[in-house]
Amino acid sequence: MKEIILKKFEEVFGDAEGAKAYFAPGRVNLIGEHTDYNGGHVFPCALTIGTYGVARVRKDRRLRFYSMNFEQLGVLESSIDDLKPEKEAEWTNYPKGVMWAFGERGFQIPWGMDILLNGNIPNGSGLSSSASVEVLTGYILRDLFGFEVTNQDLALIGQYSENNFNGVNCGIMDQFAIAMGKKNHAIFLDTADLSYTYAPVKLEGAKIVIACSNKKRGLGDSKYNERRSECETALEELQKVVDIKSLGDLTEEQFEQYKSAIKDPVRVKRAKHAVYENQRTIKAVEALKANDIAQFGQLMNASHVSLKDDYEVTGIELDTLVEEAWKIEGVIGSRMTGAGFGGCTVSLVKDEAIDSFIENVGKAYLSKIGYSADFYAVEIGDGPCTL
Repeated sequence: MKEIILKKFEEVFGDAEGAKAYFAPGRVNLIGEHTDYNGGHVFPCALTIGTYGVARVRKDRRLRFYSMNFEQLGVLESSIDDLKPEKEAEWTNYPKGVMWAFGERGFQIPWGMDILLNGNIPNGSGLSSSASVEVLTGYILRDLFGFEVTNQDLALIGQYSENNFNGVNCGIMDQFAIAMGKKNHAIFLDTADLSYTYAPVKLEGAKIVIACSNKKRGLGDSKYNERRSECETALEELQKVVDIKSLGDLTEEQFEQYKSAIKDPVRVKRAKHAVYENQRTIKAVEALKANDIAQFGQLMNASHVSLKDDYEVTGIELDTLVEEAWKIEGVIGSRMTGAGFGGCTVSLVKDEAIDSFIENVGKAYLSKIGYSADFYAVEIGDGPCTL
């Protein structure tokens, strides 16, 4: 891939002198969905697919961007002195947002850049192509300009830029999983205080299979922000009767004890998902440590049911993928992953069942939904790096 992107950089920008190549992964969350902005736990891992980039410092303040995924857009130009979100800036709003966020933190970027990107994460899939671009941009800025920031800082800067520059009220999980990824490990992250541990994921005889629904979704115009505000209101109501900082502070028993404080039945369901999903995530990591993959799979299945019934973020596409997966012998567990409303499912599938899983789930999906899903057997990879 390094040769391919350097060659393309040369084609687009005239030569590749002084250019360096980089990579940042995508991520998938194994369990713990819509808990990250509710002060709960998540359990994501970085993937071996992600975003490749080539970057070079210029001697002026111009920014020139090119994406091999959106070649029809050609070279998109702007300036370090004009970092503001614009519709016509298309995908470059993500790297520009990170440059702006560095500036907000007091890291002034002295020169412009030529940047080329090529991602092999399916776009709009829910595997965090935007967060991958953000972490990659931060990694490039640190490398080229010598800014003293840690990988954890890169995650926080990426989240800050997505919240405040691109207007998507996302939690920290995506950027954190990408910036802090570790091969063959998932990250057990407490989003309330960013304490984390790495848990080895030993899937002897099984693989993670991602099914992409190919239903595109935009986070900003989805119901993501609506769910977030429903949970915030539920939390305020609960705080009148119990001393908590977040929904993640409650056990299932405490939630059942105090839930009558929530004045709206819809908000009760939303808060219930946040509390129960957090507890499921804690139990899932314990199951993994005990080498109980079957229990891990059952918790994944329960997570999907909760996301469908209580949080209502699945939709016919994701439900079809998961319900068909559950019918296949050799599927340990399957659930939607990501924000929902389209995007992907994640399944743990025994090696000998992968072919029949892809064939049968794919066939059923096409017949019910009318277009195809794409399938990827993936591995857990490291965080960002220089190539």
